[in-house]
Amino acid sequence: QVQLVESGGGLVQPGGSLRLSCATSGFTLDYYAIGWFRQAPGKEREGVSCISSSASTYYAGSVKGRFTISRDNAKNTVYLQMYSLKPEDTGVYYCATKRFCSDYVDGSGFGSWGQGTQVTVSS
Repeated sequence: QVQLVESGGGLVQPGGSLRLSCATSGFTLDYYAIGWFRQAPGKEREGVSCISSSASTYYAGSVKGRFTISRDNAKNTVYLQMYSLKPEDTGVYYCATKRFCSDYVDGSGFGSWGQGTQVTVSS
Protein backbone atom coordinates (compact mmCIF):
# COMPACT_ATOMS: atom_id res chain seq x y z
CA GLN A 1 0.00 0.00 0.00
CA VAL A 2 0.97 3.64 -0.35
CA GLN A 3 3.23 4.70 2.49
CA LEU A 4 5.16 7.87 3.30
CA VAL A 5 7.65 7.97 6.16
CA GLU A 6 9.29 11.16 7.40
CA SER A 7 12.65 11.31 9.16
CA GLY A 8 15.42 13.74 10.00
CA GLY A 9 13.77 15.92 12.60
CA GLY A 10 15.41 16.93 15.86
CA LEU A 11 16.47 19.73 18.16
CA VAL A 12 18.53 22.49 16.59
CA GLN A 13 19.63 25.95 17.67
CA PRO A 14 18.36 29.04 15.89
CA GLY A 15 20.33 29.58 12.73
CA GLY A 16 21.00 25.88 12.36
CA SER A 17 20.10 23.44 9.61
CA LEU A 18 18.26 20.16 9.21
CA ARG A 19 17.40 17.93 6.29
CA LEU A 20 14.12 16.08 6.37
CA SER A 21 13.46 13.01 4.25
CA CYS A 22 10.17 11.60 3.01
CA ALA A 23 10.62 7.99 1.96
CA THR A 24 7.82 6.72 -0.25
CA SER A 25 6.64 3.26 -1.25
CA GLY A 26 3.67 1.54 -2.87
CA PHE A 27 3.36 3.90 -5.85
CA THR A 28 5.45 5.38 -8.67
CA LEU A 29 6.83 8.59 -7.24
CA ASP A 30 7.76 9.89 -10.71
CA TYR A 31 4.13 10.75 -11.48
CA TYR A 32 3.19 12.49 -8.25
CA ALA A 33 3.78 15.69 -6.34
CA ILE A 34 4.94 15.64 -2.74
CA GLY A 35 4.10 18.34 -0.26
CA TRP A 36 5.70 19.17 3.07
CA PHE A 37 3.47 20.53 5.82
CA ARG A 38 3.94 21.51 9.43
CA GLN A 39 1.80 21.98 12.49
CA ALA A 40 2.89 23.94 15.51
CA PRO A 41 1.22 23.46 18.90
CA GLY A 42 -2.09 25.27 18.98
CA LYS A 43 -1.92 26.21 15.33
CA GLU A 44 -3.46 24.89 12.16
CA ARG A 45 -1.49 22.81 9.73
CA GLU A 46 0.17 24.85 7.00
CA GLY A 47 1.78 24.00 3.71
CA VAL A 48 5.52 24.64 3.67
CA SER A 49 6.62 23.48 0.24
CA CYS A 50 5.68 21.28 -2.67
CA ILE A 51 7.53 19.69 -5.56
CA SER A 52 5.70 18.59 -8.67
CA SER A 53 6.35 15.49 -10.76
CA SER A 54 8.32 17.70 -13.16
CA ALA A 55 10.34 19.10 -10.23
CA SER A 56 8.71 22.52 -10.18
CA THR A 57 8.98 23.85 -6.65
CA TYR A 58 6.72 26.02 -4.49
CA TYR A 59 7.38 27.60 -1.11
CA ALA A 60 5.43 29.38 1.57
CA GLY A 61 6.54 32.96 1.96
CA SER A 62 7.78 32.32 5.49
CA VAL A 63 10.37 29.77 4.30
CA LYS A 64 11.27 31.01 0.83
CA GLY A 65 15.00 31.49 0.53
CA ARG A 66 15.69 29.30 3.59
CA PHE A 67 14.19 25.92 2.63
CA THR A 68 14.90 23.84 -0.47
CA ILE A 69 12.76 20.92 -1.61
CA SER A 70 14.17 18.27 -3.92
CA ARG A 71 13.35 14.79 -5.11
CA ASP A 72 15.28 11.66 -6.02
CA ASN A 73 12.88 9.39 -7.89
CA ALA A 74 15.45 6.61 -8.10
CA LYS A 75 15.50 6.51 -4.29
CA ASN A 76 11.75 7.15 -3.97
CA THR A 77 12.56 9.98 -1.60
CA VAL A 78 11.81 13.69 -1.31
CA TYR A 79 13.94 15.98 0.81
CA LEU A 80 13.40 19.26 2.59
CA GLN A 81 16.67 21.04 3.35
CA MET A 82 16.12 23.70 5.98
CA TYR A 83 18.64 26.47 6.65
CA SER A 84 18.65 29.47 8.99
CA LEU A 85 16.05 27.86 11.19
CA LYS A 86 13.99 30.06 13.47
CA PRO A 87 12.00 29.21 16.62
CA GLU A 88 8.82 29.77 14.62
CA ASP A 89 9.80 26.84 12.39
CA THR A 90 9.16 24.52 15.32
CA GLY A 91 6.46 21.91 14.76
CA VAL A 92 5.68 18.47 13.48
CA TYR A 93 6.55 18.16 9.81
CA TYR A 94 4.54 15.87 7.56
CA CYS A 95 4.76 14.83 3.93
CA ALA A 96 1.83 13.80 1.77
CA THR A 97 1.15 13.14 -1.88
CA LYS A 98 -1.19 14.30 -4.59
CA ARG A 99 -1.16 14.26 -8.38
CA PHE A 100 -0.36 17.98 -8.54
CA CYS A 101 0.82 20.74 -6.18
CA SER A 102 -2.43 22.68 -6.39
CA ASP A 103 -3.83 23.75 -3.00
CA TYR A 104 -0.65 22.69 -1.19
CA VAL A 105 -1.03 25.76 1.03
CA ASP A 106 -3.81 24.12 3.03
CA GLY A 107 -3.13 20.51 2.07
CA SER A 108 -6.47 20.07 0.39
CA GLY A 109 -6.60 16.84 -1.59
CA PHE A 110 -3.28 15.52 -0.31
CA GLY A 111 -3.33 11.96 1.02
CA SER A 112 -1.29 9.14 2.47
CA TRP A 113 0.06 11.35 5.22
CA GLY A 114 3.11 10.17 7.08
CA GLN A 115 3.37 10.00 10.86
CA GLY A 116 5.40 13.21 11.05
CA THR A 117 8.81 14.17 12.42
CA GLN A 118 9.34 16.71 15.18
CA VAL A 119 11.47 19.78 14.52
CA THR A 120 12.33 21.94 17.51
CA VAL A 121 14.31 25.14 17.08
CA SER A 122 15.44 26.42 20.44
CA SER A 123 18.52 27.66 22.24
